[in-house]
Amino acid sequence: MSKINYGIDAPKVIARLIIIGVLIILISILFPAIDINGIKIFTPGFIWWGISLVLTGILMVLYSKFGKFKHRDRILNKIKWNGNEKVLDVGTGRGLLMIGAAKKLTSGKSIGIDIFDTKDLTKNSIERTKANAQLERVDKKVEILKMDILKTDFPNDYFDVIVSNLCLHNVKKSRDRKATCAEIYRIIKPKGTVIISDFIHTREYTRKFRSLGMHVQKEGLYVFDTFPPLTIIRASKN
Repeated sequence: MSKINYGIDAPKVIARLIIIGVLIILISILFPAIDINGIKIFTPGFIWWGISLVLTGILMVLYSKFGKFKHRDRILNKIKWNGNEKVLDVGTGRGLLMIGAAKKLTSGKSIGIDIFDTKDLTKNSIERTKANAQLERVDKKVEILKMDILKTDFPNDYFDVIVSNLCLHNVKKSRDRKATCAEIYRIIKPKGTVIISDFIHTREYTRKFRSLGMHVQKEGLYVFDTFPPLTIIRASKN
């Protein structure tokens, strides 16, 4: 691998949206009226549903190719960097936030953890994340681990900064998402900064962090350069 590549997010979701959308458009055009058991269904009105699905898929691709870089900078610019921070990127994928944070560091270290599921990101693997870190010339300042945020072995009060983008919603059960927030609270240092960006469950994260005594600010929706539109949760441990 000789070219930096941060992949396409949710590739299977994008493929389904575009394929189903195109099929609906074709059916609307080729079969304007369908008779099912004597009931006539007029399909031309469905064309807008198909167009909306295709457009959603295209917007998700555009976010992956362009928007997520601006959003990475938005997240990292919310932190007052000294250069000696210990940083954790939860759900690092191919290392976008982890590497971006590493570029802010001098003596610090940026750690990325992920389960590296390819349904979340194209060609999602430790090897490709390491390759990106080498190409970005930060490989000496990063560490990449295959690890579930629910089962970390980091000590209490370990990180100065914890960041995560479009990851926590992949934890399917509410109790596990709350446990994820509790684990983040456990491993962030007092006065440390947590920034979580996601498109759903952000109220749940906010309530859980506040219940743990954290100071929480909610920012967004960012609708012009992220898709799906993202909200940022910024929390600090007292």
